[in-house]
Amino acid sequence: MIQRANAHLEEWKNKQELAERMIPLIGQLYRNHDVVMSVHGRSLVGRSAIDIIRAHSFARKIDEVELPLSETCAVVEALSVIQPGPVSVDLALLANGFRASGSSDLESYLRDALGDSVDAQPARGTDVVLYGFGRIGRLLARIIIDHAGSGNTLNLRAIVVRKGSESDLVKRANLLRRDSVHGPFNGTIKVVPEEDVILANGVRIQVIYANDPSQVDYTQYGIENAILVDNTGRWRDAEGLGQHLQNQGIARVLLTAPGKGDMLNVVYGVNNDRITADETILSAASCTTNAITPVLKVLNDAYGVTQGHVETVHSYTNDQNLIDNFHKGDRRGRSAALNMVITETGAAKAVAKALPELAGKLTGNAIRVPTPDVSLAILNLQLGTETTRDELNDHLRQVSLTGALRTQIDFVESPEIVSTDFVGSNRAGIVDGLATIVTGDSAVLYVWYDNEYGYSCQVIRIIEQLAGSHPAHRPQLTP
Repeated sequence: MIQRANAHLEEWKNKQELAERMIPLIGQLYRNHDVVMSVHGRSLVGRSAIDIIRAHSFARKIDEVELPLSETCAVVEALSVIQPGPVSVDLALLANGFRASGSSDLESYLRDALGDSVDAQPARGTDVVLYGFGRIGRLLARIIIDHAGSGNTLNLRAIVVRKGSESDLVKRANLLRRDSVHGPFNGTIKVVPEEDVILANGVRIQVIYANDPSQVDYTQYGIENAILVDNTGRWRDAEGLGQHLQNQGIARVLLTAPGKGDMLNVVYGVNNDRITADETILSAASCTTNAITPVLKVLNDAYGVTQGHVETVHSYTNDQNLIDNFHKGDRRGRSAALNMVITETGAAKAVAKALPELAGKLTGNAIRVPTPDVSLAILNLQLGTETTRDELNDHLRQVSLTGALRTQIDFVESPEIVSTDFVGSNRAGIVDGLATIVTGDSAVLYVWYDNEYGYSCQVIRIIEQLAGSHPAHRPQLTP
């Protein structure tokens, strides 16, 4: 018994040693060459040894065996010799492919697998401006800073806010530094008060005080061809958001709320292929629309969706009152911390803007509940064909592991899982498989989503596409 215990401990220590050997190489390739490494979509950049071991253990869900760290460590060491250009590499696919090839020359295999990415040149970094610095704005800032890499991707140059007090700069920095839901900022933050600048992990962020887009001159800060992300929700139509384009230095505008009129509402993974060079103003839709649309697309493609109702159990937001007070919206004036509040949601109708084949087929409602983050969408659907609970769950599970929408959809089956377990999830939505109900052609699904962080990750994916900064996947992913 003691020998077996010692053997298990030695095996664990060996895994730790291999993971620790990989960490500096993963970081060096990321910072100097924009090489992003993952295991079946689980990023390894900036992760601890334990995180890397967990990612290798996760491979059992796909490959039915744990991915050997000895194999992926060899791949990482070979990549550090090759030093390719910007590329997103899946170590699991590369290690499995090399093993299956029967080759004994790992470096040659990797050069063939990477193709033209070996000699790819880094793109010029794209300037990003955050107009508004609330819940979503600060999470976008955290993610962009965390993804800074070599500085050849997204460059967070400025935030634009209304000045709240003489200590505004310090307060903004502190809100970025600490968050009651998402925890402390991963790094260091300094304030340069004489220049209205926040330094976060070496990223220089100019804080611009203005009450209106017309008051800002971005060129004086050297900002050029920037993507401006409007987080205020003050304007929802092309005319209002078009004010940003009147400023030199701003090339495109992305709204982090549902857009009105003919504006393109993008749910990344579903209809981002509709983005063209002519789209200078577009919307990232809502958090709920992003959570449910990928799942609805998968179900509609596989079974057909003839009609349905979406009920969202949504964490309270800043537009509600802490204690009963006047509010222009129905019921939202009642205390968010004490009540469940029935309110409206446009998410069901908004799905059709990204997935036109579901136009007129969905209704929706919402209940705001006293939790600060993570929401739950309940999809009550009439399908075009009959199925079973196991068949439907198996299909969604496989999509979440290897499908084209694996970045948007996750799948869990745990009798102990609760909402706080999904804080910080980077998926748009997570299907709770144990809660699925199927009777013939009727299905009820429960989809969790971090309505702050998960949505922010979707927004970042759109920004990266607009900037052309997301590196090619190698090996290439197939649907």
